[in-house]
Amino acid sequence: MTGDWRSAWVGALDELEADVEVIEQMIRDEHRIQALAATAAWEPAPGLGPIPVDLRPRADSILVRQLAAAKAAALAITANRRQTAFAAKVEVGTAGKAIPNYVDCNA
Repeated sequence: MTGDWRSAWVGALDELEADVEVIEQMIRDEHRIQALAATAAWEPAPGLGPIPVDLRPRADSILVRQLAAAKAAALAITANRRQTAFAAKVEVGTAGKAIPNYVDCNA
């Protein structure tokens, strides 16, 4: 039973680590266009029980990576929104105000 319990936790940590690796790769390749399927929030398998003590450092490491990836993603989203707003102002040149139209009647 102990081997099954530990193996279940190793599998659960493998899943979490794979998810954070996808996000870390996206952050490294911020200019790459990629369609990703939506993922469901992770939930431990029913009856998984408490994490084995020897796997706790790995779980803590994954959590630190997840938090860093979430922060980097939030910063990237904020920067993207700022850049989009700036680009909209530059393209129009009016910061969203109506553009005056002039007709040259002397031509």
